[in-house]
Amino acid sequence: MDRIKRKRRMRQRRHFRVRKKVSGTAERPRLTVFRSSMHIYCQVIDDSAGRTLACADTRGPAKGTGNCAAAGRVGTQIAEKVLGLGLKKVVFDRSGYMYHGRVKALAEAARKAGLEF
Repeated sequence: MDRIKRKRRMRQRRHFRVRKKVSGTAERPRLTVFRSSMHIYCQVIDDSAGRTLACADTRGPAKGTGNCAAAGRVGTQIAEKVLGLGLKKVVFDRSGYMYHGRVKALAEAARKAGLEF
């Protein structure tokens, strides 16, 4: 159990360290990712106003579980929502997770759908 707690604590420390430097603005909001063992969630946040502009996740029976294919669908969904708001550029915040697997699939799908990081 200590190994799991340490792993979670280290990810949070990496996330806080990055968040000191990365923030979203109205022109370039922050695309943040959270992955659990079952699902993956992402939000586009304007930190200057303190509000969430768009969100997408893998919850629900039609969306499936949190594998790489589902993460790609979430990336496409979030890109469509952000482009619908008239924004094209975002700052990618991986929340302390390594850039591989589901996080990478989400980011690449969002780029392919038209977002610029």
